[in-house]
Parts: sequence; C-alpha cells; structure tokens
Amino acid sequence: MGTRRNRTGIAILGSQSIVRNTSPLQSQAMAVQSLYRRYRPQRFSELKGQEHVVRALKNAVVNSREGHAYLFSGPRGTGKTTTARILAKVLNCENPQDGEPCCECGSCLAVQEGNSFDVIELDAASNNGVEDIREIIAAASLGSPGRHKVYILDEVHMLSKGASAALLKTLEEPPSHVVFVLATTDPEKVAETIRSRTQHLQFHLLPVDELEAHVRWVASDAGIDISDASIHAVLRQGGGSARDTLSALELAAATGGVVDEVTPVDEFVEAFIEYDAGRLLAAVAHTVNFGRDPRTIVNDLVRHMRDAFLTQMAPELVQLPEDRAAEVAAQAGRLGTPRIVKIIETLGLAINDMRNAPDSRVVLEVALVRLVHRELQMGIESLLARVERLEKELENRPQIAPAPVNPSTGRAVLGGRVAQDPSAPAVRPATTAPSVSTAPAATPAPAAPSASEPAPAPVEAASTSAMSIAAVVDNWNEGVIGELKGMRRAVAQMAKPVERDGQLILLVDNEPSAKRVNEYMPDLSAVIFKVAGGKCQIVVETRSEEPRAPKAKIVEEAPEEEFVDIEEIKQLPTVSNKATETNLADAFPGSELLTEDE
Repeated sequence: MGTRRNRTGIAILGSQSIVRNTSPLQSQAMAVQSLYRRYRPQRFSELKGQEHVVRALKNAVVNSREGHAYLFSGPRGTGKTTTARILAKVLNCENPQDGEPCCECGSCLAVQEGNSFDVIELDAASNNGVEDIREIIAAASLGSPGRHKVYILDEVHMLSKGASAALLKTLEEPPSHVVFVLATTDPEKVAETIRSRTQHLQFHLLPVDELEAHVRWVASDAGIDISDASIHAVLRQGGGSARDTLSALELAAATGGVVDEVTPVDEFVEAFIEYDAGRLLAAVAHTVNFGRDPRTIVNDLVRHMRDAFLTQMAPELVQLPEDRAAEVAAQAGRLGTPRIVKIIETLGLAINDMRNAPDSRVVLEVALVRLVHRELQMGIESLLARVERLEKELENRPQIAPAPVNPSTGRAVLGGRVAQDPSAPAVRPATTAPSVSTAPAATPAPAAPSASEPAPAPVEAASTSAMSIAAVVDNWNEGVIGELKGMRRAVAQMAKPVERDGQLILLVDNEPSAKRVNEYMPDLSAVIFKVAGGKCQIVVETRSEEPRAPKAKIVEEAPEEEFVDIEEIKQLPTVSNKATETNLADAFPGSELLTEDE
C-alpha cells in the first residue's frame, strides 16, 4: 500500500518507477518554502503554547505507556498534525532521549521528509468512504520497518457514518504495533463511539506574548525587517494560530513590511458607536471589494467583539498585545457590554441565515443596519431602546422655569413662561380690563395688573421703527394671514393688530384666544418679523369689555294698610273651654254620640 524508495532515489509505486528530480531548479524551490513549513517544530520542546499536550505525550513515551489511539482537537494552526508527526518520530526513533526524537536517525529523517513507511497520513475529508477505511484496516495488520505503525487521520469529523462504523472495531482493538492519531477542528462532530475509544488531547490558541516572541525570532532568523506596528498587525491577523501568524508574516515581508487590515474592525466598531448605518455599509463595500467574503467578515467581527467582551468581563483572557488590548477595552467601554452581546448574537444569527441566502452580503448588510437602527429591532430590546432615547432627550432638553403664579388667584399666569425667554415675544394682559387676571403676561409678575396699576414692561428685544410696525398692521390680511396656512392662519385671524408705543399689540376677544395665539406665536412672529423687516415687540392683549350697567333695583309698592278697630276685635268669639263632646253636639245638632261598645 505504501511507496518504497531505493537508495538511488527511485520511488517504486506498483510496477511504475518515478525518478526523483534532484536538479538545481528543485533545490532552489525547496529553499523558498513557506515560513510555517520551514520553521515547523521537529521536537516536543519546540512546540509553542501546548505544554499540557507535550507533558502528557512525553511521559507516555518515557514510561512506555503510549495509547493505541489519540484524538487531537483544537483550532487550525495550533500544531495538531505537527504533534502527531513528532509522536510518530519518537515512537520509531532509534535513539530517543527523554521522550524526544533524535531527529538524526534514518527513521526520524524519513518522517521529516514524508517518505516513511511507518507513518501513513490520510485526509479524512477526501478519503471518507467505507472502502478507504477498509484499506486502512487491511493494511494495519501488516508489519512495518519500525516499532510502530502510525496512522494520522486529519479532519476525522468529515468521515461518513459508514466509514466511522467501519473504523470502530479496529480502533477499539488494533494490532499491538499500530497507533491511531485522529485530528479535528470540530470534535463535537466526531462520533461519540470514536471519541470514547481515544485519549482526547485539546490544543489551544497560543498566548499573544509567546506568539509575539516566536514571530520576532522567526523574523530575525529569516532576515525579515519589520516594524513593531507591522508585527502587531500580523498578530491580530493570526488570531493565536501559529500557522496563520507566520503566513501573515510572510505576506508582510513580501509587501515590504506593510500589512493591510483586510477587515477594518475598528471602522465597524466606530460605526456601531455612532449609530452610523452609512458608515457600516461603506465598510462592508470596501472589505468585499478587497476580496473578503461576507461570512469571513462576520467571523472577524465576532472574534473582535469577543475580545471586547472579555476586556470587560475577564481581561486576563484577552489574547492581544497590551496596547491593542487597551484600545479594545476603550471601544468596549464606549459600546457597553449589553450592546456587545447584542452584536455578537445578531451576527451569529446572520451566519446561520447566510447558509440558505442567495446573496450573503445582503444578509450581512441587513443585520448591521438593524444593529444601529434601534427602531428596526424586534422584541423588548426595541422598547427599551426607545425609552432610553427619550430619557436622553429629556436630560439634554433645557430646563424650563415654572410659570409665574398670580398670588391673588393662585393660578398660573398665561404666557408668563414665554415672557421669561428674552428672545420670545412679550405677552401681557390688557391694562384696561381690570377683571382679567389670567391673561397672557409678559413677565412673571407677582400679581396681575389692574386698572390702577401700570402694566409690566415687555421684554426688551430688537425693535424696528413704528413705520415698520404700521406696515404690519396695514398688511395684516395679505402679508401675514395670507402667508399662513391651516390652524396658524385660523389663529392669526383671531387677532387684530394695533400699533402702540412702538409695539405691535394683538387684540383678542378672550383668554382662550390669547392662549391659542400664544401657542402659535413662534410661527406667527416669524411671518411678522419678515413683514416688518426685523424683530419687534409683540404683546397679546384681550379686548376690554364694556362695563355693564348696574341692574335697576325693582321695588314693589307696599299695599295700603287696613284700619283695624280694636273694639271689633274684642267682640270676636273666643276659644271655648267646653268638653269635646259638648262642642261636637253644638256643631252637629240632632246627632247622637256613640261609644265603642255600641
């Protein structure tokens, strides 16, 4: 099943012979291989950020207690396949030292070059059928040159159900010289029956400080001149993955140390903070034009929002340089933890919606617009956002002084609050109407003016000439009422303009009319000032009522007194003291008085 090579460099595969090309052209190509391949760890001690995995494997090798099956899981680029190769090397090394391969014997060199008969690597994503697994099972019982035969199955979660079932029996009871190493980025998709038959070792993303030190060492060893800012950008793009970080470093070296942020996450965050939908859509367009897929944009945003969330909840878990962590923490403080959680939730739902959407970019744009237009949000969050907005508007609204109160009546003086604003037109009651105490007043006077008291002076304002005010009076119907519409026009028709002492007096019939004119005064004054050619003092007064004539007192003539003769009164009959029976007998002659017994 494997490929055999003789000492002359001829590879024998079945009946065909393939001669290895050892020309200078190939040697030159090998000299410029990728950084992550050139600096791939060859010993356990060279692995970065996976001390718990290294400790478990080295102890197993030293004590000869290696397992028959391992499951390596973790994010991409964290060293799963590399660790599997190191394990295969040390299991077949001719001179192992404290659980480490010597990297000098023929077996170690064969594994490094990828032509060892003791190590079989398969990509389960492309070899996921039942027949592929059956070939592995059939070849597992065959011997090999080394002490152990190691099968490395990458992306094992891609195996079909039939292939997983076919692997179970051999995985549970493999030959004594066979070791299975299964690698995956999604262990939850691996069948539980397979996971239970393996030793599960989880790989983690690299700490930022350790990864930064590794990047600086690689850049120095490879002769790459790069600035600190570019290194930090490389670390952000790598996201804790050693392979992705070295790939970003290689790209930065190719562009002369210039690192372009493919997804401008800071631009997105600023748009979130400012509730700027246009800025968000522009950022999406720029990123997509740069070649970024909408799903990748969402993943980058979610990763950044997670860092922002951690800066608020658990800063020690943030995998960012100190200066960058401070920037993200400042962004998180401006956004607030509830909004960060809402953004992560909404973007997570957008990823699910993108699976069946004909245009994933539209899904992303709609999700982003919903995040900054709170009225478009659904559920209780939208109501809470509206309440919050109204509270902020009330906080920012200028304080309005309370309306003055007339001490004599205990009522608020109509128009008194308007008079407190120097820029507002003055309103006061008519001085000729002593009975009106609640008419619009120009100033918060302690008492309403009466006929015997002078009216309060209106608030000073930029005045115009009497001729200009007279022009307003003359052109009231055409110049003022004709320019107004709807209720404003109806209110203006309720007033009659009069020029008095350099002021424009608007006479109305009663207090309700004065109140209504006062309500629409900003709109009326704008037209009045336009006709007058400048500002003028406007006073609203109620027309003085004609004094009512006192009601005539109607006095009825007393009837003539009758003359009373005292002697005649004396002759009137008096009350009798007779018994009741006698009085009745006298009143009813011939009657007979009966008793109850009769």
